[in-house]
Amino acid sequence: MKSPLLTNADARRLFLDRHLLLRPQPGQAVGGDLLGVLTELGFVQVDSVNTLARAHDLILWSRRGRYRPLALDRLVARQRLAFEHWTHDAAIIPMQFYPMWRLKFMRDEARMRHRWPAWRGEGWDREIDAILRRIADHGPASTTDVGPDKGRGGGGWWDWHPSKTALEYLWRSGRLAISHRTGFRKIYDLSERVIPAEYRNIQLDTPQIIDWALSAALDRLGFATSGELAAFFEIATRDEAKEWCADALAAGRIVEIDVEMADGTRRRSVSTVAMLDTLSMLPPPSQRVRLLSPFDPALRDRARAERLFGFHYRIEIFVPAPRRRYGYYVFPVMQGDRLIGRLDAKRDAGVLDVRAFWPEKGVRLGRAREAGLLAELQRVLPLAGASEVRLAPGWLKEGGDQAASA
Repeated sequence: MKSPLLTNADARRLFLDRHLLLRPQPGQAVGGDLLGVLTELGFVQVDSVNTLARAHDLILWSRRGRYRPLALDRLVARQRLAFEHWTHDAAIIPMQFYPMWRLKFMRDEARMRHRWPAWRGEGWDREIDAILRRIADHGPASTTDVGPDKGRGGGGWWDWHPSKTALEYLWRSGRLAISHRTGFRKIYDLSERVIPAEYRNIQLDTPQIIDWALSAALDRLGFATSGELAAFFEIATRDEAKEWCADALAAGRIVEIDVEMADGTRRRSVSTVAMLDTLSMLPPPSQRVRLLSPFDPALRDRARAERLFGFHYRIEIFVPAPRRRYGYYVFPVMQGDRLIGRLDAKRDAGVLDVRAFWPEKGVRLGRAREAGLLAELQRVLPLAGASEVRLAPGWLKEGGDQAASA
């Protein structure tokens, strides 16, 4: 039987709707409303770079223009409605998902025990009991509280002293949790003093967790391959995702479809009948110009974003400056259901300095689109802690086919 075809336009609409980017969604961006956004997204990635705003803050602001960082701090550190751990990277996750992370704790611990002796060097595992006692007896601690500086090298984040390594191991394996952050420094405490008992005491078996992880991933992606499902939370393995898809297909829980990519090719994926039925109710995409984080959930799977939107994006932080094509930390810019370009902008002494905007091939920055971009830059000023936008001379660069009008 021939699989249904999801056109590229419909695939973009469905995907963006699942990521809360299809249409304006007003809200207070505090408490329950903010938790609702976080839950619908599944998580937001945490990143330390703060040229304009930190990744998690810009992600949430892109969905709720009234969002301010203190609201997320309260959600995590005071209300305990979210916790910090790993998906594919460090992330803030709804607290109600904590029971499903027990499988990740167990599997991460096994991987660390296997790999870290060679990768992190010797001695860190001998610090584990001492650090647990120190935190149990004296309260929350950061890396500066538990380890001497003399053990560190100069190699960067990978060159941790043994106590730092032990702290990270205890957090990744679930025995410690992040109580809060001071500045951007993680403060660790015993999990039983951070995670509410109602979530900490829930025990699920492995099949239940895998079923939840892959079902929840599909709900947030709209359609996916088994590999994309496994990669979403990084809880289930690729083999487990393949087996889950086969079982779910046989049971009629999911259906196979062909999804049209930006280049016209088709990619076999799975979805649900209920998900596909929502297509007729989805509105056209909002024409607002949106500034996105490089780690936005809609773009974090770079290969998927390139296939779906025809948008090739790479972070150039680790590229030597003379070899960078665009800039140190460049922001993707979306309008409607298209990625229309990328922006090099940085906050400097209360001013948002816009160094360059590169339109994508086939995109012309006419008056209306330029006005939309400038309006978005004005909207982001409060989040960035800036009061004005300053455009560098020659900030508008040539993209691809400047004669195109799409």
